[in-house]
Amino acid sequence: MSDRVYNFSAGPSMLPLEVLQRAGSEITNYQGSGMSVMEMSHRSKVFMKIFEDTQERFRTLFRVPDNYRILFLQGGASSQFSMVPLNLIGKTGRADYAVTGNFANVAYKEAKKYGEISVAASSADQNHTYIPAQDQLVLDPAASYFYYCANNTIYGTEWQYVPDTGDVPLVCDMSSDILSRPVDVSKYGIIFAGAQKNMAPAGLTVVVIREDLAGAELPYTPLMMNYKTMIDKDSMYNTPPCWCIYVLGLVLEWLEVQGGVSGMEAVKHGKAQMLYDVLDGSRLFTCAAQKGSRSDMNVTFRSATEALDAKFVAEAAAAGFTNLKGHRNVGGMRASIYNAMPTEGVERLCEFIRAFDRAN
Repeated sequence: MSDRVYNFSAGPSMLPLEVLQRAGSEITNYQGSGMSVMEMSHRSKVFMKIFEDTQERFRTLFRVPDNYRILFLQGGASSQFSMVPLNLIGKTGRADYAVTGNFANVAYKEAKKYGEISVAASSADQNHTYIPAQDQLVLDPAASYFYYCANNTIYGTEWQYVPDTGDVPLVCDMSSDILSRPVDVSKYGIIFAGAQKNMAPAGLTVVVIREDLAGAELPYTPLMMNYKTMIDKDSMYNTPPCWCIYVLGLVLEWLEVQGGVSGMEAVKHGKAQMLYDVLDGSRLFTCAAQKGSRSDMNVTFRSATEALDAKFVAEAAAAGFTNLKGHRNVGGMRASIYNAMPTEGVERLCEFIRAFDRAN
């Protein structure tokens, strides 16, 4: 479709065109039901099949073990900043947090309301341009859990390893890199992700939780923030985000055709390396994140001046490359190249960067 732009937004982000076309074709009459998914009861047989198929497809693609539950929740990933400590910190009253970016820092501050929280690692000393190594983690063996954010959308860094915390359960915010690379789910206690970057429209949060971790919530935990409530009701204590769950199912079908998560990993790394090579070889641009910590999802870069940054963003938008302006906290530029961004989009952006580099 020639009227489509290459949307490099960090979220909500682009969805696969095939998914949008399928959803569009079914929007007024889902598979002969005579109604839209947005109109039907969440307890109807038609929607329950959508729900169960999506849940099972996610379990298969993400290789979720049988002793883990998959929850489709509302409230965005930010709701988990409260939900995690409310449900987990009661074991010892203590938790470890790795603060490697904005959202990890927000989660850390929120958790401090509920217990004794230690900073096990921080990259603030270098403006969050790197991920601390395993031997830099200061771990509390009595912590109820260890929390980290796998990919930092603002600063463009990504954990390249899974922290070894011994018997302390790992909790990970994978909002911006979930389904982009294989994950050994059995190493984690909880994985959660807002859907609006790599999975579905905004409004859905996917939580993968080891079932034995539920049921030890703090006594004042709100009903809707209780994992046990959501497990017992299979995400349907109240009406779930039905349309988002439906679109997630379509995205998962699309991902299967792309070779699953393993197939996507090769594609996404190739896209990122292509873009980093062009930026590293340019006269005008430098990458913010340090090599070895660079994100395959969010490529952050800048020129020498804010004026030149603004010129690049404006000319790129005019050429069909939108939402390249960096986050307000850091400035510069950011190209978010999630699963749905086609390789062709990154190739064309690279061509534009080379041309801009020559002309300025």
